[in-house]
Amino acid sequence: MRLVMLGPPGAGKGTQATKFATRLGIPQLSTGDMLRETVASGSALGLRAKHIMERGELVPDDVVVSVVTNRISQPDTANGFILDGFPRTVTQAEALDQELAGRGIELDAVLELEVNEDALLDRIRGRAEEAAKNGGCIRKDDNPEVFRTRLEVYRAQTAPVTKYYRAQGLLGTVDGLQSIDAVTAGLTAVLAKAALLRIGDKISDASSIGKHSS
Repeated sequence: MRLVMLGPPGAGKGTQATKFATRLGIPQLSTGDMLRETVASGSALGLRAKHIMERGELVPDDVVVSVVTNRISQPDTANGFILDGFPRTVTQAEALDQELAGRGIELDAVLELEVNEDALLDRIRGRAEEAAKNGGCIRKDDNPEVFRTRLEVYRAQTAPVTKYYRAQGLLGTVDGLQSIDAVTAGLTAVLAKAALLRIGDKISDASSIGKHSS
């Protein structure tokens, strides 16, 4: 099964991607992890990404797409993968579609964790206040102003990706502010509705997987 996990920062994408990767026996592919692995490899692509990141610049679409393309070429993705943090732009989504089409495969579903931004900011403020009260360190990402900026960037760049996938009939949306277990159940229901997963089972017959509306 080939899945994309979408949602704003703090929505819980990584948590859910990890759970489904374990459940389905497929790798979770995080953009951050893939970039770090590419840099560590010392390849020409890794050196290019390293120089860009050291300058504090955003890694351009062509580099990110190349990193993802290289990763999904590895043997452990033969039965599928979950992309977490990619694609971030419509350009990246289009490039991914072209790459998969060239391999004769396609995405099976795109899972979006939808959140109320004000409620999400309240959650972040509460987490920061709790850390301060307990004498702990407040993570940079838990600074409400920094987090608000990240949300604005997401809304401008990544939110249009949901429209792109909705038009393809691939998008399934779940309220990401529910409990972790409730979100997992909601995502399972989305996949079950698309005939990709049976509730209570690991996975349905992969031979029947294709594009489904959700």
